[in-house]
Amino acid sequence: MAEKNIQLIIEYDGSNYSGWQSQQNAQTVQDTVEYAIYQTTGIQLKTIAAGRTDAGVHAFGQSANFKIDHTIDPEKYKDALNHYLPEDIRILKSQEVADDFNSRFDARSKIYRYRIGFDKSALLYKYRWEYEEDIDLTKLTESAKFIIGEFDFAPFCVVASRKENNVCKIYESNWQILETEAIYEVKGERFLHSMVRSLVGAMVNLSRIKKDKNKQNLTLESFKDIIQSSTEERIVYTAPAHGLYLVSVQYEKD
Repeated sequence: MAEKNIQLIIEYDGSNYSGWQSQQNAQTVQDTVEYAIYQTTGIQLKTIAAGRTDAGVHAFGQSANFKIDHTIDPEKYKDALNHYLPEDIRILKSQEVADDFNSRFDARSKIYRYRIGFDKSALLYKYRWEYEEDIDLTKLTESAKFIIGEFDFAPFCVVASRKENNVCKIYESNWQILETEAIYEVKGERFLHSMVRSLVGAMVNLSRIKKDKNKQNLTLESFKDIIQSSTEERIVYTAPAHGLYLVSVQYEKD
């Protein structure tokens, strides 16, 4: 038998997990998927994911790959793993990819989505940020335009997770305003730790109609200045994790 490189496209509800990445003394999506692989094949191995999602973050299309020497057809891993996985994690697709394919380093772009609800819902409260304060929707949609381009997003990254280079290229950034919620989508070449949640938190802050007198409030102008300048200032407005979704990962072959 020859070793094969298998790619998985994974959907999951992150509510019950401490994020994607394996951790000691915590339940993670990665550990759960790898245990399903072990139950299926009897082989313990590590998967490589396109990106780490934080605790509570969901995914429609996480990409992960692993190398294995086994007789199972690549397309059959989907059903085999789903047999052992809990209902809140599903393998949508499994396929053999080139031996040098790496889900993380070969990713060309990612799309994230964030949902904000304008009222409380018994069914959706775990899957969106229920924000009942009045906000200026014109400012909200206008602020998203400032993010498009190539900027140093260090202010929107957890300080301990900043890299030597924190420049990210953003291709698309927009809000869709519906009757009961607002949906933000952003497509970029790369994203920093907590970057999308920090951007959403900042955009909501600057759009609030009722300002908090005891805290610093952003404006459209100050938000634009922070993005376009290389400041080390940390933006502390972070939207809750449960409203965030990794929608898809794009590769050159796509």
